[in-house]
Amino acid sequence: MGDKQQTITEDQWRRTKLVWDYHLMGHQLRPVDVAIGLGSHDLGVAQATADLYHRGLFPTVVFTGGNSPTTRNRFPRGEAVHFREHALELGVPDEAILVEPNAANTGQNITLARDLLASAGIVPTTVMLISKPYMERRSFATARKLWPDVEIICASEPLELDDYVKSIGDEKLVIDMLVGDLQRVIEYPRQGFAIFQDVPEDVRTAYESLIHDGFTSRLITS
Repeated sequence: MGDKQQTITEDQWRRTKLVWDYHLMGHQLRPVDVAIGLGSHDLGVAQATADLYHRGLFPTVVFTGGNSPTTRNRFPRGEAVHFREHALELGVPDEAILVEPNAANTGQNITLARDLLASAGIVPTTVMLISKPYMERRSFATARKLWPDVEIICASEPLELDDYVKSIGDEKLVIDMLVGDLQRVIEYPRQGFAIFQDVPEDVRTAYESLIHDGFTSRLITS
């Protein structure tokens, strides 16, 4: 409980906002051939997908994701299955939804969704990736590496950082997750998992100082 009760300083919030803004791609949303809803702990992905579907931005969505240690209790039948159920409750028709229930990471989200679409006879040229807000940049970099012949547009729930923190209910955990995703944006290209993304100096400085301040629970170790 100690981490959850940690007081976040004003300066730490300022640095966190820099990282948050960097993660958002700021893409102009427009109609695409298909959407892919990336599985995670955040049911807001399904909410955003339903909203965008009802705006007429795509005719078909693939929800992709199995289970992970952070989602198994919340989504015991798997992320994609629960996302589909929530989208159905929000009025997305069953015939518009495909479910990929096995992906265990973002790379598999992309490749297994691509394979499922191909098996359904769908070969898109434009794809909307719908994710947690702070996962936009990493999902973009991953998709551009693994599926370079399609145009990628990123989308997420249109939330400000403060609103997202309230939706999660744990300030330190949110900062940890933002820091962890930025580490992956930086490191994954070196491992062949994603394309390189330039990180502005002020964002990198904010990231390094947040690590120094102990926001490290979502970092990967070599």
